[in-house]
Order: sequence, then C-alpha cells, then structure tokens
Amino acid sequence: MAGGWARDDAVNEQIEISTREAVARARLQAARQAAAGASAEICAECDEPIPEARRKAIPGVRLCVACQGGRDRAIRPAGGINRRGSKDSQLK
Repeated sequence: MAGGWARDDAVNEQIEISTREAVARARLQAARQAAAGASAEICAECDEPIPEARRKAIPGVRLCVACQGGRDRAIRPAGGINRRGSKDSQLK
C-alpha cells in the first residue's frame, strides 16, 4: 500500500535491512569484547587506575574515562546515508 514511486514492499524491505544491520553491529561489538580479554587496571595512556565499575561494564577496556573521552572527541564519524531523508530534503 505504499504510495508514490515506492514499491509496495519497500517499507518492509527497509525494516528488514535496518534490523539486519543492527544485529550485525551487536554481533561485531560482542565479538570485539570477547576478543579484548581482561580489562586493564591501569590506563595505558595516563597511568591512572581504571575504576572497577568501568572494567566490569566494558570488558577489555584499556583507557580511563578521561583518555577515552579525548579519543572519542578526536574521531569524527563519517556522514552516513540517510535512506529515509528528512522532510526538508524532500521539499527541495
């Protein structure tokens, strides 16, 4: 019952693709955590102790919160493709 230029099963197809991508991301994250092994007790960059709660929450952690935050700010994610598009982009 899709209208316009979309095929009838386009919405269901997009939901299936999104679900597969989310499952793949979850599996990849679990595999990375399993491969990471035991967490470090001391930060690899600043030699400060890593809190036990962080070590339990993120298996294989090597950096303290402050150092990891610095790395996260330095990394800019590449722009992805917005398959749905915003209303503004559809009006142009």
